Amino acid sequence: MNFQRSNPEGGLSFQLAPMIDVVFLLLIYFMSASIFGQLEREIDITVPRAETGEEAERQEGEVIINLDPNGAITVNRRALSRDDLAELLTRLGELFQGQSVILRADEQTPYHYIIDTLDLCRQAGIWNISFATLQPERE
Repeated sequence: MNFQRSNPEGGLSFQLAPMIDVVFLLLIYFMSASIFGQLEREIDITVPRAETGEEAERQEGEVIINLDPNGAITVNRRALSRDDLAELLTRLGELFQGQSVILRADEQTPYHYIIDTLDLCRQAGIWNISFATLQPERE
């Protein structure tokens, strides 16, 4: 009887290629999670407080539109004009049915800027719109 091992090297080897794949996938996962988890809090906007406001579950691919008191529009840390925003919303409305939008308007933003932005969303066929608010301070 032959009792010799079929592996002449005599030991098990560590496979490096699958380990590199796993590390790469983890890196991609954490990079994408950090991007989707960002609420653009670095923009100097103070959203109003609401008693009935509740924290909504974040949706993948949602667009956050920031309006400052002067009516300046910022999306993904890029300043956009009204026409640029209309073009962006139109493309998103055509590509993604049920596209979600979060409107973060400063509490000092005049009402007509908010209505103008809502009108742009409506023209683009976007109906899933949320307003960002803060919960009231508890004493």
